[in-house]
Amino acid sequence: MTEEVMAMAEIADFLGISRQRANALAEREDFPAPIAHLTVGRVWASKDVRAWAAKRRKDLEGEHG
Repeated sequence: MTEEVMAMAEIADFLGISRQRANALAEREDFPAPIAHLTVGRVWASKDVRAWAAKRRKDLEGEHG
């Protein structure tokens, strides 16, 4: 089952990076906005993060191909 939301730990795991790196990416202007700010931190819609990651991979492939 695909989760509907991701917190920073889930984003880091999904992208295969550290939480520190995920936090840095989340500050970028092109990163999706969180859908909520909870006491445990920010949360994002999984579909938004997955779409951002898919586009980013295409952009990176274009730079190298």
